[in-house]
Amino acid sequence: MNDNIKMSKWEEREQEIAIQELTGNHYKVIVYNDDHNTFDWVIQCFMEICKHNTTQAEQLSYLIHFKGKATVKTGTKKELKPIKDALTDRGLSAVIES
Repeated sequence: MNDNIKMSKWEEREQEIAIQELTGNHYKVIVYNDDHNTFDWVIQCFMEICKHNTTQAEQLSYLIHFKGKATVKTGTKKELKPIKDALTDRGLSAVIES
């Protein structure tokens, strides 16, 4: 393989997902829409807890608002448990699914 070829962020993400599926680490944190939390609060939570940038956090909050839910993070159960717990501690409706 040529080491000089750079992958796009999209290709890197697809590769990461493929590796997770091969190793059984394909869990995800899903956040559901609710009538209690403001957009600003949800965006702040995603930036602080999930380490998303402003654009990612805003896009996810709109997806949740219009679609009812969105995957906000993927990884192993061990990696995701503290993230899910932190989101629920702040009042968001979050679960881990495979």
